[in-house]
Amino acid sequence: MIMRIPALLASVLALLALPVLPASAETAVPAGFRPASTSWTGPDTGYVLGYSPCAKSWCPALVGTTDGGTHWRRLGAPPMPLPDNHNHVALTFVSARVAYVSDGVHVRTTRDGGATWHPVGLIGAREPYYLSKITETGGRVFAVLTAYGEGRGSTRLYSAVAGSPVLAGVPGFAATGALTYGDLSAGGGLQVALGADYGTEEYWTSRDGVRFTRAEAPCPAGSVASLAGVRDRQVVALCSSSPGSPQPGSTERRLRHAPQLGGAFSGSDEAPYTGITQGFAAASPATATVAAVGGGVGFLHRTADGGRTWTTTALSERGLGLADLDFPGRGTGVVVDGQPDAAGGSAVYRTTDGGISWRELRWGS
Repeated sequence: MIMRIPALLASVLALLALPVLPASAETAVPAGFRPASTSWTGPDTGYVLGYSPCAKSWCPALVGTTDGGTHWRRLGAPPMPLPDNHNHVALTFVSARVAYVSDGVHVRTTRDGGATWHPVGLIGAREPYYLSKITETGGRVFAVLTAYGEGRGSTRLYSAVAGSPVLAGVPGFAATGALTYGDLSAGGGLQVALGADYGTEEYWTSRDGVRFTRAEAPCPAGSVASLAGVRDRQVVALCSSSPGSPQPGSTERRLRHAPQLGGAFSGSDEAPYTGITQGFAAASPATATVAAVGGGVGFLHRTADGGRTWTTTALSERGLGLADLDFPGRGTGVVVDGQPDAAGGSAVYRTTDGGISWRELRWGS
Protein backbone atom coordinates (compact mmCIF):
# COMPACT_ATOMS: atom_id res chain seq x y z
CA MET A 1 0.00 0.00 0.00
CA ILE A 2 1.38 3.37 -1.02
CA MET A 3 0.67 6.28 1.33
CA ARG A 4 0.38 9.74 -0.20
CA ILE A 5 1.28 12.86 1.81
CA PRO A 6 -0.95 15.89 1.20
CA ALA A 7 0.84 18.71 -0.60
CA LEU A 8 0.50 21.15 2.33
CA LEU A 9 1.91 18.62 4.81
CA ALA A 10 4.79 17.86 2.44
CA SER A 11 5.67 21.55 2.31
CA VAL A 12 5.65 21.79 6.11
CA LEU A 13 7.89 18.73 6.44
CA ALA A 14 10.31 20.15 3.88
CA LEU A 15 10.60 23.38 5.86
CA LEU A 16 11.22 21.47 9.09
CA ALA A 17 14.06 19.55 7.43
CA LEU A 18 16.01 22.72 6.68
CA PRO A 19 18.96 23.49 8.97
CA VAL A 20 18.11 26.03 11.65
CA LEU A 21 20.48 28.90 12.37
CA PRO A 22 20.51 30.78 15.67
CA ALA A 23 17.79 33.41 15.91
CA SER A 24 20.40 36.16 15.77
CA ALA A 25 22.05 34.85 12.61
CA GLU A 26 22.68 37.38 9.84
CA THR A 27 24.24 37.01 6.44
CA ALA A 28 26.59 39.97 6.04
CA VAL A 29 29.94 40.76 7.62
CA PRO A 30 29.66 44.30 9.02
CA ALA A 31 31.45 47.17 7.27
CA GLY A 32 34.87 47.92 8.68
CA PHE A 33 35.14 44.48 10.30
CA ARG A 34 38.55 43.83 11.87
CA PRO A 35 39.35 40.41 13.38
CA ALA A 36 40.47 40.00 16.99
CA SER A 37 40.52 36.21 17.35
CA THR A 38 39.87 33.04 15.38
CA SER A 39 39.08 29.45 16.31
CA TRP A 40 38.67 26.46 13.98
CA THR A 41 37.10 23.08 14.69
CA GLY A 42 38.31 21.59 11.39
CA PRO A 43 40.28 22.48 8.25
CA ASP A 44 37.28 24.20 6.63
CA THR A 45 35.09 25.11 9.62
CA GLY A 46 36.13 28.21 11.52
CA TYR A 47 34.92 31.24 13.44
CA VAL A 48 36.25 34.78 13.69
CA LEU A 49 35.41 37.29 16.40
CA GLY A 50 36.04 40.85 15.32
CA TYR A 51 35.00 44.45 15.84
CA SER A 52 33.63 47.14 13.60
CA PRO A 53 33.29 50.91 14.17
CA CYS A 54 29.97 51.98 15.67
CA ALA A 55 28.93 55.14 17.52
CA LYS A 56 32.50 56.27 18.18
CA SER A 57 33.32 52.86 19.63
CA TRP A 58 33.90 49.26 18.50
CA CYS A 59 31.07 46.74 18.38
CA PRO A 60 31.72 42.97 18.45
CA ALA A 61 30.70 40.72 15.56
CA LEU A 62 31.04 36.95 15.16
CA VAL A 63 31.17 35.21 11.79
CA GLY A 64 31.58 31.58 10.75
CA THR A 65 32.52 29.60 7.67
CA THR A 66 32.24 25.98 6.59
CA ASP A 67 34.20 26.30 3.34
CA GLY A 68 37.56 27.67 4.45
CA GLY A 69 36.56 31.32 4.33
CA THR A 70 35.03 31.50 0.87
CA HIS A 71 31.66 32.37 2.38
CA TRP A 72 30.76 33.72 5.83
CA ARG A 73 27.58 33.88 7.90
CA ARG A 74 26.84 36.09 10.87
CA LEU A 75 26.33 34.59 14.34
CA GLY A 76 25.28 36.10 17.65
CA ALA A 77 28.31 37.92 19.07
CA PRO A 78 29.27 37.83 22.73
CA PRO A 79 28.83 41.11 24.67
CA MET A 80 32.58 41.53 25.05
CA PRO A 81 33.86 45.12 24.56
CA LEU A 82 37.25 45.69 22.98
CA PRO A 83 39.56 46.26 26.00
CA ASP A 84 41.23 49.64 26.39
CA ASN A 85 44.38 47.92 27.70
CA HIS A 86 44.85 45.99 24.42
CA ASN A 87 44.39 42.59 26.06
CA HIS A 88 43.85 39.89 23.50
CA VAL A 89 40.18 38.90 23.21
CA ALA A 90 40.47 35.14 22.73
CA LEU A 91 37.78 33.02 21.07
CA THR A 92 37.67 29.24 21.59
CA PHE A 93 35.11 27.10 19.75
CA VAL A 94 34.87 23.55 21.04
CA SER A 95 32.07 22.53 18.66
CA ALA A 96 29.49 24.21 16.45
CA ARG A 97 27.43 25.01 19.56
CA VAL A 98 29.94 25.37 22.42
CA ALA A 99 32.37 28.29 22.61
CA TYR A 100 34.18 30.54 25.08
CA VAL A 101 35.48 34.08 24.82
CA SER A 102 37.73 35.92 27.28
CA ASP A 103 39.53 39.25 27.46
CA GLY A 104 41.82 37.86 30.16
CA VAL A 105 39.56 39.06 32.98
CA HIS A 106 35.99 38.32 31.91
CA VAL A 107 34.76 35.01 30.48
CA ARG A 108 31.55 34.25 28.59
CA THR A 109 30.28 31.03 27.05
CA THR A 110 27.60 29.88 24.62
CA ARG A 111 26.13 26.40 24.27
CA ASP A 112 23.73 27.22 21.44
CA GLY A 113 26.04 28.45 18.68
CA GLY A 114 26.03 32.09 19.73
CA ALA A 115 22.29 32.60 20.19
CA THR A 116 22.90 33.38 23.88
CA TRP A 117 26.03 34.08 25.92
CA HIS A 118 26.43 33.67 29.68
CA PRO A 119 29.15 34.85 32.12
CA VAL A 120 31.53 32.34 33.71
CA GLY A 121 32.80 33.18 37.20
CA LEU A 122 36.25 32.43 38.61
CA ILE A 123 36.03 31.44 42.27
CA GLY A 124 38.70 33.06 44.44
CA ALA A 125 40.32 35.03 41.60
CA ARG A 126 41.24 38.56 42.67
CA GLU A 127 42.41 41.20 40.24
CA PRO A 128 44.88 41.82 38.86
CA TYR A 129 44.91 38.49 37.06
CA TYR A 130 44.99 37.22 33.48
CA LEU A 131 43.26 34.14 32.09
CA SER A 132 45.54 33.03 29.25
CA LYS A 133 43.78 29.95 27.91
CA ILE A 134 40.46 28.13 28.26
CA THR A 135 39.11 24.97 26.64
CA GLU A 136 36.64 22.14 27.15
CA THR A 137 37.39 18.43 26.81
CA GLY A 138 36.15 15.17 28.28
CA GLY A 139 33.07 16.83 29.73
CA ARG A 140 35.06 19.39 31.73
CA VAL A 141 36.29 22.97 31.29
CA PHE A 142 39.94 23.87 31.94
CA ALA A 143 41.65 27.25 32.15
CA VAL A 144 45.05 28.70 33.10
CA LEU A 145 44.91 31.81 35.29
CA THR A 146 47.85 33.94 36.46
CA ALA A 147 47.37 36.29 39.42
CA TYR A 148 49.77 39.14 40.12
CA GLY A 149 50.87 40.45 43.50
CA GLU A 150 53.56 42.71 44.95
CA GLY A 151 56.67 40.78 44.03
CA ARG A 152 54.89 37.42 44.07
CA GLY A 153 52.29 35.82 41.86
CA SER A 154 50.74 32.49 41.07
CA THR A 155 49.54 30.52 38.06
CA ARG A 156 46.83 27.93 38.64
CA LEU A 157 44.72 25.45 36.77
CA TYR A 158 40.98 26.17 37.02
CA SER A 159 38.29 23.64 36.11
CA ALA A 160 34.62 22.67 36.36
CA VAL A 161 32.06 20.35 34.82
CA ALA A 162 31.11 21.48 31.31
CA GLY A 163 28.27 24.00 31.43
CA SER A 164 29.06 25.16 34.96
CA PRO A 165 28.62 28.93 35.56
CA VAL A 166 31.81 29.04 37.68
CA LEU A 167 35.35 27.63 37.57
CA ALA A 168 37.43 26.82 40.66
CA GLY A 169 41.12 26.23 41.23
CA VAL A 170 42.23 22.58 41.06
CA PRO A 171 44.12 21.60 44.24
CA GLY A 172 47.77 20.75 43.64
CA PHE A 173 47.98 22.49 40.26
CA ALA A 174 49.76 25.77 40.98
CA ALA A 175 53.09 27.56 40.55
CA THR A 176 54.16 30.51 42.71
CA GLY A 177 57.02 32.98 42.39
CA ALA A 178 58.01 36.44 41.22
CA LEU A 179 57.16 35.48 37.61
CA THR A 180 54.74 32.62 36.92
CA TYR A 181 53.27 31.17 33.72
CA GLY A 182 51.59 28.12 32.26
CA ASP A 183 50.17 26.45 29.19
CA LEU A 184 47.36 24.05 28.40
CA SER A 185 46.68 21.77 25.43
CA ALA A 186 43.68 19.51 24.84
CA GLY A 187 44.47 18.04 21.42
CA GLY A 188 44.86 14.25 21.62
CA GLY A 189 44.97 14.27 25.42
CA LEU A 190 45.15 16.96 28.07
CA GLN A 191 48.51 18.51 28.95
CA VAL A 192 49.18 21.10 31.67
CA ALA A 193 52.52 22.86 32.27
CA LEU A 194 53.00 25.37 35.12
CA GLY A 195 56.25 27.09 36.08
CA ALA A 196 57.88 30.03 37.86
CA ASP A 197 61.00 32.18 37.52
CA TYR A 198 62.41 30.09 34.66
CA GLY A 199 63.06 27.24 37.07
CA THR A 200 61.88 23.68 36.62
CA GLU A 201 58.29 23.41 35.40
CA GLU A 202 55.73 20.90 36.57
CA TYR A 203 53.88 18.93 33.93
CA TRP A 204 50.80 16.68 33.99
CA THR A 205 48.94 14.63 31.39
CA SER A 206 45.46 13.14 31.28
CA ARG A 207 43.54 11.08 28.76
CA ASP A 208 40.10 11.72 30.24
CA GLY A 209 40.36 15.10 32.03
CA VAL A 210 39.72 13.41 35.39
CA ARG A 211 42.78 11.32 36.23
CA PHE A 212 46.11 13.14 35.91
CA THR A 213 49.64 11.76 35.87
CA ARG A 214 52.69 13.83 36.71
CA ALA A 215 55.35 13.42 34.03
CA GLU A 216 58.80 14.70 33.18
CA ALA A 217 58.59 18.32 32.03
CA PRO A 218 59.04 18.98 28.30
CA CYS A 219 61.72 21.65 28.82
CA PRO A 220 64.92 21.91 30.85
CA ALA A 221 65.33 24.51 33.61
CA GLY A 222 65.73 28.03 32.27
CA SER A 223 63.06 27.72 29.58
CA VAL A 224 59.27 27.77 29.25
CA ALA A 225 57.14 25.15 27.48
CA SER A 226 54.62 25.91 24.75
CA LEU A 227 52.46 22.83 24.12
CA ALA A 228 51.34 21.93 20.61
CA GLY A 229 49.23 18.89 21.40
CA VAL A 230 49.47 15.29 20.22
CA ARG A 231 50.16 14.75 16.53
CA ASP A 232 50.09 11.18 15.16
CA ARG A 233 50.50 9.93 18.75
CA GLN A 234 53.63 12.02 19.28
CA VAL A 235 53.84 15.14 21.46
CA VAL A 236 55.55 18.32 20.27
CA ALA A 237 56.68 21.18 22.50
CA LEU A 238 58.68 24.39 22.10
CA CYS A 239 61.12 25.49 24.82
CA SER A 240 61.71 29.26 24.94
CA SER A 241 64.17 31.27 27.00
CA SER A 242 63.45 34.57 28.69
CA PRO A 243 62.36 37.19 26.10
CA GLY A 244 65.21 39.42 25.00
CA SER A 245 67.83 36.66 25.17
CA PRO A 246 70.42 36.48 23.66
CA GLN A 247 69.67 40.08 22.53
CA PRO A 248 66.72 42.51 22.53
CA GLY A 249 63.90 41.41 20.23
CA SER A 250 64.97 37.76 20.23
CA THR A 251 64.27 34.49 22.05
CA GLU A 252 66.32 31.30 22.25
CA ARG A 253 64.13 28.35 21.27
CA ARG A 254 64.44 24.58 20.95
CA LEU A 255 61.99 21.98 19.62
CA ARG A 256 61.37 18.86 21.73
CA HIS A 257 59.44 15.64 21.06
CA ALA A 258 57.96 12.82 23.13
CA PRO A 259 57.01 9.45 21.55
CA GLN A 260 53.58 9.46 23.24
CA LEU A 261 51.49 11.34 25.80
CA GLY A 262 53.36 11.20 29.09
CA GLY A 263 56.59 10.01 27.48
CA ALA A 264 60.02 11.55 28.02
CA PHE A 265 60.91 14.53 25.80
CA SER A 266 64.15 14.69 23.87
CA GLY A 267 65.81 16.80 21.18
CA SER A 268 67.97 19.89 21.07
CA ASP A 269 67.26 21.32 17.62
CA GLU A 270 67.44 25.11 17.73
CA ALA A 271 64.78 27.30 16.15
CA PRO A 272 65.52 30.81 14.80
CA TYR A 273 66.01 33.41 17.55
CA THR A 274 64.34 36.32 15.72
CA GLY A 275 61.38 37.86 17.56
CA ILE A 276 59.63 37.35 20.87
CA THR A 277 57.57 34.14 20.97
CA GLN A 278 53.85 34.79 20.44
CA GLY A 279 52.56 31.30 19.65
CA PHE A 280 53.45 27.76 18.68
CA ALA A 281 51.61 25.01 16.80
CA ALA A 282 52.37 21.78 14.97
CA ALA A 283 50.72 20.40 11.85
CA SER A 284 52.48 17.03 12.35
CA PRO A 285 55.31 15.62 14.49
CA ALA A 286 57.80 16.93 11.92
CA THR A 287 56.07 20.15 10.81
CA ALA A 288 55.86 22.96 13.37
CA THR A 289 55.55 26.75 13.29
CA VAL A 290 56.59 29.46 15.75
CA ALA A 291 54.88 32.87 15.70
CA ALA A 292 57.16 35.72 16.81
CA VAL A 293 57.27 39.53 16.69
CA GLY A 294 60.38 41.68 16.59
CA GLY A 295 61.33 45.06 15.22
CA GLY A 296 57.73 45.82 14.28
CA VAL A 297 57.50 42.73 12.04
CA GLY A 298 55.53 39.50 12.51
CA PHE A 299 57.48 36.33 11.72
CA LEU A 300 56.44 32.71 11.19
CA HIS A 301 59.37 30.30 11.64
CA ARG A 302 58.63 26.87 10.15
CA THR A 303 60.31 23.47 10.15
CA ALA A 304 59.27 20.44 8.10
CA ASP A 305 61.94 18.03 9.38
CA GLY A 306 61.43 18.04 13.12
CA GLY A 307 63.57 21.09 13.81
CA ARG A 308 66.77 20.36 11.89
CA THR A 309 66.18 23.15 9.37
CA TRP A 310 63.90 26.20 9.39
CA THR A 311 62.47 28.77 7.00
CA THR A 312 61.06 32.17 8.01
CA THR A 313 58.12 34.09 6.57
CA ALA A 314 57.86 37.83 7.33
CA LEU A 315 54.09 38.08 7.58
CA SER A 316 53.59 41.84 7.84
CA GLU A 317 54.85 45.00 9.47
CA ARG A 318 51.85 45.48 11.76
CA GLY A 319 54.19 44.34 14.54
CA LEU A 320 51.59 44.48 17.32
CA GLY A 321 51.28 40.75 17.96
CA LEU A 322 50.40 37.41 16.42
CA ALA A 323 47.71 35.31 18.08
CA ASP A 324 45.71 32.09 17.78
CA LEU A 325 48.27 30.19 15.69
CA ASP A 326 46.75 26.76 15.12
CA PHE A 327 46.72 23.84 12.68
CA PRO A 328 43.26 22.23 12.87
CA GLY A 329 44.09 19.47 10.36
CA ARG A 330 44.97 18.47 6.81
CA GLY A 331 47.87 20.94 6.62
CA THR A 332 45.53 23.86 7.23
CA GLY A 333 46.62 26.58 9.66
CA VAL A 334 45.50 30.03 10.80
CA VAL A 335 46.93 33.02 12.66
CA VAL A 336 45.68 36.49 13.61
CA ASP A 337 47.99 39.42 12.87
CA GLY A 338 47.57 42.81 14.53
CA GLN A 339 44.81 44.36 16.64
CA PRO A 340 41.41 45.73 15.57
CA ASP A 341 41.91 49.27 16.91
CA ALA A 342 45.53 49.67 15.78
CA ALA A 343 46.47 52.01 12.95
CA GLY A 344 47.50 49.07 10.78
CA GLY A 345 44.38 47.10 11.62
CA SER A 346 44.32 43.31 11.81
CA ALA A 347 43.93 40.28 9.58
CA VAL A 348 43.50 36.51 9.65
CA TYR A 349 45.99 34.54 7.56
CA ARG A 350 45.39 30.96 6.46
CA THR A 351 47.64 28.26 5.00
CA THR A 352 46.62 25.02 3.28
CA ASP A 353 50.13 23.61 2.74
CA GLY A 354 51.36 23.21 6.30
CA GLY A 355 52.68 26.76 6.58
CA ILE A 356 54.69 27.11 3.38
CA SER A 357 52.49 29.93 2.11
CA TRP A 358 49.88 32.13 3.79
CA ARG A 359 47.05 34.25 2.40
CA GLU A 360 44.85 36.84 4.05
CA LEU A 361 41.19 35.87 4.43
CA ARG A 362 38.60 38.20 2.93
CA TRP A 363 35.16 39.05 4.29
CA GLY A 364 33.27 39.63 1.06
CA SER A 365 30.44 37.06 1.45
